[in-house]
Amino acid sequence: MRIKRHSAKEHMESHGIDLAPMLDFVINLLIFFIITAVFVKESSVIVNRPTDVDQPDKKNEVESIRIQVLNDGTIWMDNRVVDPRAVRPNVERLSASKPDSGVLIVAQEGAPNGVVVKVVDQVHLGGIYDITFTTTE
Repeated sequence: MRIKRHSAKEHMESHGIDLAPMLDFVINLLIFFIITAVFVKESSVIVNRPTDVDQPDKKNEVESIRIQVLNDGTIWMDNRVVDPRAVRPNVERLSASKPDSGVLIVAQEGAPNGVVVKVVDQVHLGGIYDITFTTTE
């Protein structure tokens, strides 16, 4: 019986680790995660808070258009309940009679945020961007 001798070349080829399947798998995962990544741009409301405590003069003070949002989501404007879609026409009507006035949104502590945001959107559509927020209990 003859014993086969192993050459050094055969010995080196038999112990190598093939990394090609692992690289293919990693590249496929990378492509999957890039495609499925969700890029969200958050929108927000910019609130300018006053920096001074000075009170304006009473004779120079312009009366604001007052909008109340209650805990149950009802909207009071001009001493009557209005629908969220009716805020814009009312703001346009009241701003026509008082062109320099801003809007004061008074929300109760438990008022739904969605309703307040709808009111702000309708006020913006009505052409007024000077909005003041306050809360009541």
